[in-house]
Amino acid sequence: MGNTLLDKVWDAHKVATLPSGEDQLFIGLHLVHEVTSPQAFAMIAERGLPVSHPERTFATVDHIVPTADIRRPFADGMAEAMLCALEKNVSLHEITFFALGSGSQGIVHVVGPELGLTQPGMTIVCGDSHTATHGAFGALAFGIGTSQIRDVLATQTLALVKPKVRRIIFTGKIPSGVYPKDLILAVMARLGVNGGIGYAYEYSGSAISALDMEGRLTLCNMSIEGGSRLGYVNPDETTFAYLKGRPYAPSGAAFDRAVAYWKSTASDSDARYDDEITIDVSVLSPMVTWGINPGQAVYVDQRLPDPTTLGMDAETASAAYKHMGFNPGDRIAGKKIDVAFIGSCTNGRLSDLREAAALIRGRKKAPHVRALVVPGSERVKAAAEAEGLDAVFRDAGFEWRNAGCSMCLAMNPDRLSGRELCASSSNRNFIGRQGSPNGRTLLMSPAMVAAAAVAGEVVDVREVLK
Repeated sequence: MGNTLLDKVWDAHKVATLPSGEDQLFIGLHLVHEVTSPQAFAMIAERGLPVSHPERTFATVDHIVPTADIRRPFADGMAEAMLCALEKNVSLHEITFFALGSGSQGIVHVVGPELGLTQPGMTIVCGDSHTATHGAFGALAFGIGTSQIRDVLATQTLALVKPKVRRIIFTGKIPSGVYPKDLILAVMARLGVNGGIGYAYEYSGSAISALDMEGRLTLCNMSIEGGSRLGYVNPDETTFAYLKGRPYAPSGAAFDRAVAYWKSTASDSDARYDDEITIDVSVLSPMVTWGINPGQAVYVDQRLPDPTTLGMDAETASAAYKHMGFNPGDRIAGKKIDVAFIGSCTNGRLSDLREAAALIRGRKKAPHVRALVVPGSERVKAAAEAEGLDAVFRDAGFEWRNAGCSMCLAMNPDRLSGRELCASSSNRNFIGRQGSPNGRTLLMSPAMVAAAAVAGEVVDVREVLK
């Protein structure tokens, strides 16, 4: 019986099994940002401890960055204090910092892959739940809390319980108008937001092999929304081609040796899984969330469900209808939007911006819609501008911003107001997530957001593509 990638990478990094039954794992890459790290640095300072492996920790600033005006000091005093604390700590401990204006600043889960820091066979952690993103490379990557950040800074290890593995096999050919965001929303619509608790998700099948790396990053990014702490894709030639030539990737003969090792970490053909499901992507349509968690999603051409048919989820559905102001049987298509947001660690990469730009080229956003495009990193921003994508968005009436988390969450000035309804390419539609306790969020692919911005309402992107 063969082993899964999780088995292989877990065992390769296991230092010991503790009396608690947890395994102590060595952490290959630690990513930090300004929000969850100050307290952890303070904790090791109280004990007089150094950072054990500063060369394995890399920092950037993303959550609190004002994307419209990045001049210092920030208008938000708390945001300025967080950034100052990070700057002080990385300087004190000689940690590499991708600062504003460095050319490499951005959302931590965009920066790691594009710089080649994220590599197959690694254990990767960050004080952010969407660290699962990095699993797209065949790494075991998961978010951690502040006390665990402290442990990694002090020891470069963590105590963890090994999860089970569910293989999700995507078969068929992805239709036009359907994107990786739709694939992961389909997983959650099927398994629910708690279905992955206790599991790692291994995404496989012909449809996954056909995805580029940025599509795989989107898929793995939202594993946490389905209750799984980590999701991954086995590394293949697409992975290796992406990494070649990246600043922190091996080069020359070392790259060839690395590829040989990376190949060996992939799940064996006879690996045993704790559970398996199959999804035929050929029958999928563009998806839109209608409620207050990412599992409350329907095809764009469907009507909203009757809560009485949802079993245990009926109470949550009723709360969602109350908050959203929708009714069972409504069509999601045709819902008028107020805001369109393209960005986030889920969909703020160059391919996402290209897809959205292709939809709006030569068009204008609806007059009543406020539309923002926020690149995931300074590198993405520069590449998009080199292609003229910024001009496409500006000509359509969109705001073109600096890199950051932006309207994905309410920790910077980019927020909803009142009862605004936002078509968003981000990852969470929780109540208050985008800044207003009464604001409402519809999650969808960047192309769907672009189409909604132009129409002023939710539309089927396939009709636009025709």
